[in-house]
Amino acid sequence: MIEQTVTIKNRAGLHTRPAAAIVKLASKFESEFYVVKDGFRINGKSIIGVMTLAAAQGTTLDLEFDGPDETEAMSTLVEYFEKGFEEMDE
Repeated sequence: MIEQTVTIKNRAGLHTRPAAAIVKLASKFESEFYVVKDGFRINGKSIIGVMTLAAAQGTTLDLEFDGPDETEAMSTLVEYFEKGFEEMDE
């Protein structure tokens, strides 16, 4: 298992569109993916789970990956978080 901490960068936070994109990206990988916020660990491949995080701008999340393609999964998802869900200009 590998882990990476990320921070929500975009102004709107983790809302419906990026939550759906995270689930879609994560589902491309065989590895398990979990997001941890304030002690709550949710399945990152569940749209309902990701939506319940209600992560605003500046929120820190721990991403956990476990499986045969965990490194590639982590790289892809961390990059999406780092890009501010591609909403940095909004």
